[in-house]
Amino acid sequence: MKLSVIIPVYNEAQTISEVVERVRAVEIGDIEKEIIIANDGSSDGTRAAIETSHWFADPRIRTYDNPINVGKGAAVRVGMKYATGDIILIQDADLELDPAEYAGLLEPLLTGRSDVVYGSRFMKPSGRVSFRARVGNRLLTALTNVLFGARLTDMETAYKVFRRESLDGIRLRCVGFDFEPELTAKFLLASKRIVEVPIRYNPRRIDEGKKIRWTDGIDAVYVLLKCRFARK
Repeated sequence: MKLSVIIPVYNEAQTISEVVERVRAVEIGDIEKEIIIANDGSSDGTRAAIETSHWFADPRIRTYDNPINVGKGAAVRVGMKYATGDIILIQDADLELDPAEYAGLLEPLLTGRSDVVYGSRFMKPSGRVSFRARVGNRLLTALTNVLFGARLTDMETAYKVFRRESLDGIRLRCVGFDFEPELTAKFLLASKRIVEVPIRYNPRRIDEGKKIRWTDGIDAVYVLLKCRFARK
């Protein structure tokens, strides 16, 4: 069994080295691990931070670069192209989510309870998420549940883990943050079993580097409706 951890990164020079180190250090038993960094046209020294990190020569780590910034979805798709693992896990390059959660995220897959696992930030009480972000996420998740007959609590979570074969027959087109609703919609349309597990969450503010904006919520609504009513 092999796990491919895809790390899409854009202008995260301050955190990329520590995130990769945490991923390297996490224990997941006998499962082999590879780390794929998809650098999406960073302009802040992220590439230099990668090249000067002590783990840069680790053969389990590969870095691929987009020459310009395209979007998170495009970066994840680059990672998927080069991933060789049986299981794929998406790990953001900031420090909002902790790789120490991997054991809990992998368990439903390893025991055959699910095809896909989402790490939910809202399955246990937390005062860390702002009111606006909480409402926005709940509205988008509720829309997803209504459109696709799901029972999710956190559609927009960055922690999405799935067996490679779950992507069979699925074509992904979105290149930005709208990748999150697109992937969820297409998993649900393909009748994949999604199990959620609670995770810890340490959100950043915009002044600390948070990149998602309210306009991304509009894009998410559009993608959900398009996947539901305009699918071929």
